[in-house]
Amino acid sequence: MRKLIYSMSVSLDGFTAGPDGEIDWSAPDEELHRFHNQRVQALGAHLLGRRLYEEMLFWETREEQPSAAEHELEFARIWKQLPKVVFSNTLDSVAGNTTLADGDPVEVAAELKRQPGKDLAVGGAGLASTLIRAGVVDEYHQFVSPVVLGAGTPYFPPLEERIELDLVETRMFASRVVYLRHRR
Repeated sequence: MRKLIYSMSVSLDGFTAGPDGEIDWSAPDEELHRFHNQRVQALGAHLLGRRLYEEMLFWETREEQPSAAEHELEFARIWKQLPKVVFSNTLDSVAGNTTLADGDPVEVAAELKRQPGKDLAVGGAGLASTLIRAGVVDEYHQFVSPVVLGAGTPYFPPLEERIELDLVETRMFASRVVYLRHRR
C-alpha cells in the first residue's frame, strides 16, 4: 500500500502560513529547492486543497520565464508531469495534469493509497487536517524555518487523540531550515 505524506514548511511555532496567509518566510534557497525536487520526483501523485493548487499554478508556466534558475526549471518539469488531485467546492476546472476531485477527501485518499504505485503527498493545511483527523496520513515531513510567526495557519489541527510518531530522518540545510521526517 502506498503511503500518504503530509509535507509543508512550518515556522518554529508550528504555522504553515502567517496571520494574513503570508508564506514569504518559507521560500527555499537552491539547496533546499533541489531537495524538494528529489522528493517530489519520487511521488506518484499530489493531493491539494484549492488555495495551494492556486499557489502552485505558478509552476505550470515557469519554464516560459527566461529568468528562471535551472533548479526552478527542473521543479517545473517535475511538477507539470506529476498527477495532481484538487479538492475544491468552488473551482469548476483545473489546469495541467490535474483532476478535480468529486468525492469525500478521506475516501478518495484511502482509495488512492490502495492503488499500486509510488507514494502520495498531501499539501495544504486545510485538506491535510481532514486527512489527519481521519487517520490516513502515514508520514509527516516538516521543513522547520527559524522564524516565529505568533499566529497563522497551524500545521496540525486540534486533535481529540494524540498521534504517536517515530522520528526517522533529520537534516539541516545551510539556510538553517531543519527537515524532520516522522512516521506513524
